[in-house]
Amino acid sequence: MPDRMPGWLNEAIFYQIYPQSYYDASGDGIGDIPGIIEKLDYIEALGVNALWLNPCFVSPFQDAGYDVADYYQVAPRYGTNGNLKRLFKEAHRRGIRVCLDLVPGHTSIEHPWFKASCRHRRNQYSDRYVWSDSVWEDDESDIRFISGYAERNGSYATNFFYCQPALNYGFAQPDPNKPWQQPVDGPGPKATRRELKRIMDFWLGQGADGFRVDMAASLVKKDPDHQATSALWREVRAWIQRRHPDAVLISEWGNPREAIAAGFHVDFMLHFGAPGYDHLLLQDDCFFRRRDGQGIRPFLDAYLAQVSGTEERGYVAIPSANHDFKRPRSDGRTMAELEVIFTFLLTWPGIPFIYYGDEIGMRYIKHLPSKEGGYERTGTRTPMQWDDGRNAGFSSAQADQLYLPVDPGKGRPTVQGQDADPRSLLNLVRRLTALRRDSSALQAGGTMTPLHARAERSAFVYLREQEGERFLVALNPAARAAEVEIDGVTVGAQKPEIGHGVEVRGKRQRAVLKMDGVSYGVFRL
Repeated sequence: MPDRMPGWLNEAIFYQIYPQSYYDASGDGIGDIPGIIEKLDYIEALGVNALWLNPCFVSPFQDAGYDVADYYQVAPRYGTNGNLKRLFKEAHRRGIRVCLDLVPGHTSIEHPWFKASCRHRRNQYSDRYVWSDSVWEDDESDIRFISGYAERNGSYATNFFYCQPALNYGFAQPDPNKPWQQPVDGPGPKATRRELKRIMDFWLGQGADGFRVDMAASLVKKDPDHQATSALWREVRAWIQRRHPDAVLISEWGNPREAIAAGFHVDFMLHFGAPGYDHLLLQDDCFFRRRDGQGIRPFLDAYLAQVSGTEERGYVAIPSANHDFKRPRSDGRTMAELEVIFTFLLTWPGIPFIYYGDEIGMRYIKHLPSKEGGYERTGTRTPMQWDDGRNAGFSSAQADQLYLPVDPGKGRPTVQGQDADPRSLLNLVRRLTALRRDSSALQAGGTMTPLHARAERSAFVYLREQEGERFLVALNPAARAAEVEIDGVTVGAQKPEIGHGVEVRGKRQRAVLKMDGVSYGVFRL
């Protein structure tokens, strides 16, 4: 069966929700699924049409739910399976798709499968995880093992923290002297693959629209080129395409060319894996810095290398942030700088992902104690700021009962404060999402042609085209003004569809852009 792309992806604008920090409807201090349902009107008005929820399944929450103890049940702190089904239904009624976070590479040590695998007597789960044959035997340095945990005489491999034992998908190059290293078609790996499909089938049958797959490249061990892991995901892609043709697979792989070749519809450029994202948003001298930034070329060259060969097979996603690294409003960035960033994110090809709260400019909160394995990531997971009331409108609980403290800073941004201000970041994001939804040239599959893109500090200008529609996008994140001339583009003097501080005028077959410091403009040609 030839690969098929779900048609809705071309128009998708994703919004990532960290459930425990979004909205607390129950009043216990932790965000929940009924809270997300209550905020669907806000989400719809934001202009996004797809959600990614971080893990919401039963868990001891030693790693914020990425340590799953039951893949088939919603964690009680978030609600019930019925609540999640209602979320699917209410979101679909508004034209919003919902993707769940799938953790296929490991479970919690509290999962019944793992507890059974710890037993000395062999049982149906003995081979569900990667265990050595002796507590005294350790493997090579690329796999971490925990010894002395169970009555079983063996050490278990971990996928991340000690509490996340690695599920057994086999070894691409098993050592014949270590029979516990089963091949990918061994009995344990085959049983694990069957269970993975059952989990996906269950939630897609309940109404989910797909999955963001955590640590997607981590499944098969001793697989340095990821060929065996890629083959596994191509098998899953073919299976899911037959059973659920509109469902999407989004990977946390960090190497889009490899992930899309492995069968994923979408992969991210991130802070790890293939280079580029750091140059765009994270480094001290990245492109989107008011001062001391570099040019766009380091990001652009890396991006073009990733999209090369992936056309019509999958999309590259550029997120505003996510739960694992700093928000864009950190290290002194201003709201004006965020306006330039969001103009880029929502006019760029591929799939945009907005991390909850970035649309109002929530800040990364430094020096918070670790919560549920967050460590330095904790500061990007604080409660959504809805209004100036108690707990920023997140919860009616006492402040000391909150999952995490709200931003204590003076003048913290809120939805209520920005909603009525036509010049706010929130309303700019709404205008940008509306323009993207209404313009095929700005959607995922529209072409992108760099017109002015340099390695040194400079503005960035590019063309988006599709079906006879054309947009010129001009970005200047630097504090100093810039003037750019673009040959071969005919444009009369006009105001941008969306913009601030950019003027354009025609000069025969040349467009002249005058750009203030920290400015942006989206022009329809």
